[in-house]
Amino acid sequence: MACLNTLKQEIRTLESVFGKTHERFQIVSASVDELSCRFIGKNGKKYAIHANITETYPSVPPVWFADSEETSITNAVQILSNTEGVDNHVVHQVIILLRELCRLHAVSEPPDIDRLRILDIQTLNRIESNIEAMEDEGLDSDAEMPESDGAADDDTDDDEDEDLAMEMEESGRPKADEMGVEHLATLERLRQNQRQDYLKGSVSGSVQATDRLMKELRDIYRSDSFKNKMYQIELVNDSLYEWNVRLMAVDPDSPLSHDLQMLKEKEGKDAILLNMLFKDTYPFEPPFVRVVHPIISGGYVLVGGAICMELLTKQGWSSAYTVEAVIMQISATLVKGKARIQFGPQKVCSQGQYSLARAQQSFKSLVQIHEKNGWFTPPKEDG
Repeated sequence: MACLNTLKQEIRTLESVFGKTHERFQIVSASVDELSCRFIGKNGKKYAIHANITETYPSVPPVWFADSEETSITNAVQILSNTEGVDNHVVHQVIILLRELCRLHAVSEPPDIDRLRILDIQTLNRIESNIEAMEDEGLDSDAEMPESDGAADDDTDDDEDEDLAMEMEESGRPKADEMGVEHLATLERLRQNQRQDYLKGSVSGSVQATDRLMKELRDIYRSDSFKNKMYQIELVNDSLYEWNVRLMAVDPDSPLSHDLQMLKEKEGKDAILLNMLFKDTYPFEPPFVRVVHPIISGGYVLVGGAICMELLTKQGWSSAYTVEAVIMQISATLVKGKARIQFGPQKVCSQGQYSLARAQQSFKSLVQIHEKNGWFTPPKEDG
């Protein structure tokens, strides 16, 4: 990652100024990949705000998102996506964020903001001088910058060791140990693909969506539900923006669970295949989720395979929702809606699976109905 040593120093600076007991702003956890903060507003109300630090940092700023949907929080976070230059660095991002939060919440700025600027002045000077030097020499701005105290740079192995130390869980076990080798390989392949696309200037999607989805995938690989094979994930054509999810297990006491066993016996398939499409506006807009196979009646599954859930609409969505939470909610909704697998020939689709066009059409109609009449749970016979 560019400017790795500088980034580590900035993180240490932030933690020294805004510790976990600060009355207004706290750095809850920090690594070279992620930053979790807490803003304390009026009457002691707490707001969790997070940042993903990308492979393209500091050419692009960290990707910020908040658990809260309050406009005073989302507006402050949105400002951080429009910075450039030195303001892309995490210390300056925090200064901008905190000042805007204080303004929107009508609370006084903590004097520690000025202290943060003073502690960061040497880092700021070093950033500017190194950028100028690299431009003069025609070097790539992604090159590693030297330490500010004039000490020799750590070698690559030392940097990797320090990164691993910052990735340690409270238990002392590296996060990497929590997922299989094949999943680590997938994440690394995706990172390399992103870097190549960035260097070629052919980046697809958005930095914000890409890094959020990388975090989601990483968290899923570590999750107990995934390890227990409740569901499986496959990226379509290695794209972060289209996932196939195989729902392997539902409530064992439900008729749907019995149907899944029959499906395996009859067709050799043991899962409900879901397709998830993400826009470059994710996580501020929901993914489009549909059932691909098998054909299902009930369970709030529409004729085209789309799913009748308020959570999947713009008005029901929250950027705080995770992909795993969506998957598990769909599983619960299918059971709650008494979903049953339809065996035998079906007239509504070909080869026993739904089409994307039909699913999008039925979902569009569903949304229009809700926008006109408000949200309601449809009768079971309507899906």
